[in-house]
Amino acid sequence: MHHTPLIAMIVAGLVIAFVMGSIAHRLKVSPIAGYLVAGVLVGPFTPGFVGDADLAGELAEIGVILLMFGVGLHFSLKDLLSVRKVAIPGAVGQITVATLMGMALAWSLGWNLLAGFVFGLALSVASTVVLLRALQGQNLVQTERGRIAVGWLIVEDLAMVLALVLLPALAGALNSAEGATLADVAAPIASTFFKVAGFVAVMLLIGRRLIPAVLQWVVDSGSRELFRLAVLAIALGVAFGAAFVFDVSFALGAFFAGMILGETPMSRQATEETLPLRDAFAVLFFVSVGMLFDPAVLIEQPLPLLATVAIIIVGKSVAAYAIVRALKHGGMTAITAAASLAQIGEFSFILATLGTSLNILPPEGRDLILAGAIISIFLNPFLFSWLVPGRQDPAAVAHDAPILQREHEGHVVLIGYGRVGRLIAADLKAAGQAFALIEDQSDVARQAEEAGIDVVRGNALDSDTLAAANIGAASRLLIAIPEGYEAGVIAKRVRELNQELQIIARAHSDAEVAHLRNLGVLEVVMGEREIATRMLALC
Repeated sequence: MHHTPLIAMIVAGLVIAFVMGSIAHRLKVSPIAGYLVAGVLVGPFTPGFVGDADLAGELAEIGVILLMFGVGLHFSLKDLLSVRKVAIPGAVGQITVATLMGMALAWSLGWNLLAGFVFGLALSVASTVVLLRALQGQNLVQTERGRIAVGWLIVEDLAMVLALVLLPALAGALNSAEGATLADVAAPIASTFFKVAGFVAVMLLIGRRLIPAVLQWVVDSGSRELFRLAVLAIALGVAFGAAFVFDVSFALGAFFAGMILGETPMSRQATEETLPLRDAFAVLFFVSVGMLFDPAVLIEQPLPLLATVAIIIVGKSVAAYAIVRALKHGGMTAITAAASLAQIGEFSFILATLGTSLNILPPEGRDLILAGAIISIFLNPFLFSWLVPGRQDPAAVAHDAPILQREHEGHVVLIGYGRVGRLIAADLKAAGQAFALIEDQSDVARQAEEAGIDVVRGNALDSDTLAAANIGAASRLLIAIPEGYEAGVIAKRVRELNQELQIIARAHSDAEVAHLRNLGVLEVVMGEREIATRMLALC
């Protein structure tokens, strides 16, 4: 075992993360909480196997790059601008209030000003993953209050990207020799701004043209394997280049690479092709963060931990509620924003890790952040369900103005708006056939809405999402997603709601065809077989 520390770390991290993530999922809690607990179990503060902390840190760095690449891929300036009047001032105000509360707690614990700033900043930003899960669970992503919450998080994410860039320079300036002049302090910060500006200029002037051109060439080659490799090479290569050439963070480089790629028509395919690797390294990132957590903080610092959790769950929520109400929005919108932000996640971990590596944040500060994250992530789904009504009842549906007209009957339900789904949707629309589209990726759903399609945003495995598409009154279900086994689970769930529905699904192999037919889906289209049939018919 000691001769293969890398393999041991990856295997132990993924296996235990799978077990703990599955338990968290069963408890209706974000799997992130389970991954963090897995890290605690393989960390140096608990008995049993202890992972290599140095290797875990290296794997975590790749996880940060791919996480930030994913944030960039899904960044939407249009979504942000649509709710800018509340999301921008709201997020800035809430970050300020939460940071000040964190600094006050740090001051009471005897930490210095910069440590308090990093601590407060880490408590101010919520997890996008946890937020989207909560909104999808209540079927609120496509509502105005859901869009406001997502836009709010986009502003928070952008603020944290800026913080990750400036924090090393700020630490170097404030930790400079005693008696340094204002110019000595300002010089490294100004230097960082110039480096960031240079990197942004290169990405906008050169990267914006070069990256799409490279990907288009790869697409034209017809190799799916090369496309997957090209996307990963762009994500990791731009991140490393940003750090090596411009001396800016990996996170900023990866974010810009994802943002530029997200503007291209290949963004959907890039997201699908890299998702498994991004998820795997994201899990290892959360495990590595959990390894740093000392559970003794629960016993040794109960009052500071209680204050930390209070800031996250109560302080941030009250601030968000007050800000939204001050901006003349309704009470339910304010409650949704408040409940959405009552947790912390991935950016908090990145900030905590960076703060301790720069010797800014004391280890006990990192432990308080991690403990607060685990507790808030665990409590958030229950808090959200308690405070925020979903859209299951007709009154709630009418209040939130769903896109699908509820009086539709005998309509078609289409699942997936990828390459096949787009063609089906276009033909159905041209034929004047009433249909509803179910799509769980917000950027893809937005494209469908812009094309004039009735869209229900959510996961087709969710009964509430199916009900929102009025599946009980539908005449046909077209499952256009490429995953045949997932299509089988959807078909099984749909049969519980509509026994007579005609289901047509898509498959890529004989095994998937057999699996779907065993589940009662008698009409299955396998692409390769249809191509062969059509080619022979043309002979």
